[in-house]
Amino acid sequence: MTLTINILYKGKDSKKFAKEMTEKGIVDRIRAQKGNIKYEYYQSLEKDDEILLLDIWENQEALDIHHQSPMMGEIMKLREKYDVKMEVHKCQEIKGSNDDKYIRN
Repeated sequence: MTLTINILYKGKDSKKFAKEMTEKGIVDRIRAQKGNIKYEYYQSLEKDDEILLLDIWENQEALDIHHQSPMMGEIMKLREKYDVKMEVHKCQEIKGSNDDKYIRN
């Protein structure tokens, strides 16, 4: 059962935050973690101060391991450096019917 986490980073320097995450190799290290399916940033066409992170994991256990990794400290420091705020939405895939359904937390 996959987990999709949508994180909306808000702040005038949100693009700089995402750029430094990529340039420092943090994004590549997260993508290399066991259980990570997708970790990609997207930019709004309407709001220059918002960046969306699409973060998909195989299961809760993989996400929990990621949250306990040293990279989380690096991410927090960059969030503070660029003063970005987060809006987080978590979706969990449910299997067992003909149609895939999702629960949004």
